[in-house]
Amino acid sequence: MKNKKKIAKISTLIASIFSMVIFTSSTVLANNILPDVSINVGGNVDGGPASSVQLIVLFTILTLAPSIIIMLTSFTRIIISLHFLRNALGTQQVPPNQVIIGIALFLTIFIMSPTIKEVNENAFIPYSQGEISQEEFLDESMKPIREFMFTQVRDKDLKLFTDLAGIESYDSLEEVPSSVLIPSFILGEITKGFIIGFIIYIPFIVIDMVVSSVLMAMGMMMLPPALISAPFKIIFFIMIDGWNLIIGSIVKTFTG
Repeated sequence: MKNKKKIAKISTLIASIFSMVIFTSSTVLANNILPDVSINVGGNVDGGPASSVQLIVLFTILTLAPSIIIMLTSFTRIIISLHFLRNALGTQQVPPNQVIIGIALFLTIFIMSPTIKEVNENAFIPYSQGEISQEEFLDESMKPIREFMFTQVRDKDLKLFTDLAGIESYDSLEEVPSSVLIPSFILGEITKGFIIGFIIYIPFIVIDMVVSSVLMAMGMMMLPPALISAPFKIIFFIMIDGWNLIIGSIVKTFTG
């Protein structure tokens, strides 16, 4: 009986709220209280592209920003190397993913700053001032990015995708389409990230092997070697100023 009374009270409350909403809505519609909303698309008084078009371009860039960062910049190699470093240290979730992504992002901005500056000067500023069209804006934006990717792409990867695309030969790099250059660049970045990760793993594997040998010699086979080797790896990493060494080495792979 108590449950039925509670259900009845709840049903009455819901019905009351629903009737109030209906009454309020009908009153608003009857009195025509709703404001008039209109969207006007006009041109820019300075002769540049319309502000609405600029907003559409801006939102499109923001939507594609994660893909652009991952595929067309140094982000992929850096994030793979840092994840290998954390696994080699055996510190589980330290540094956390947010910190690793933040480090990779700001290192990407540091490495790509000349390219970003060139895109801003040759593409974005002329486009915002109405000096070039949208197609020219896209072409001028891709030129510095393509130059960066060509400096980092491996000939082996580029040949693989040109063969897959049916491009037998090309006289200059400008004839290589972006649809071929981008996957070639991504494949090379993943490969280089794994190579850096392998090099990072070597000294820490040596520490794990030494600790395991000592524990076996002492008859402590039930004690996990990773539990003992973790402090030694952290101390070793601190003594050699590991973060400075690793970050500097990763950045030099792009500038060297």
